[in-house]
Amino acid sequence: MLRDKHVASFTPTSGFAIRKLCRKIDFNKRNVIVEYGPGTGVFTRYFLAHLTPDSILILIERNKDFVHIIKESIQDPRLIIFHESAENIEQILLHCNEQQADYIVSGIPFSFLQKSLRELIIRNSYKCLKEGGSFLGYQTFFQIDRFLKDHLDCEFNKVQTEICVLNVPPLKIFEAIK
Repeated sequence: MLRDKHVASFTPTSGFAIRKLCRKIDFNKRNVIVEYGPGTGVFTRYFLAHLTPDSILILIERNKDFVHIIKESIQDPRLIIFHESAENIEQILLHCNEQQADYIVSGIPFSFLQKSLRELIIRNSYKCLKEGGSFLGYQTFFQIDRFLKDHLDCEFNKVQTEICVLNVPPLKIFEAIK
């Protein structure tokens, strides 16, 4: 966090928060899940433990140290990792021979990004989700709505917010359905 301004937290997301967000995912079918900002892979490991054998998990991470950690610690044929930025989701999906994702899970600290980049990431995410697909974001509880929720409200017809206090720091979990 001290060396990379795009790292959102000193601590990994709690198991409780991971399970709370992942209740919104149907793990009983083939999924294409894109994870923005996987960090050291706490969500990644949960996804891989629950995804079907024919599912695909695509990670997009800007921090090269985190990319290295995940590549060294997780080997799974369903996992594809890109040292990239989330606004490039469309090209990344095409590179993976996928047109759209079922779910996009984002831990990106949107408050750290310029407004134009926040808008671009949300717009491209919406475009790359299947009909009925979900953008599932989590942010620190203290973040004001203009950093993420307002952008989700502009693109998605249905946006719900939940609070998860059993995390340090507490989180807001957003579910935006296409």
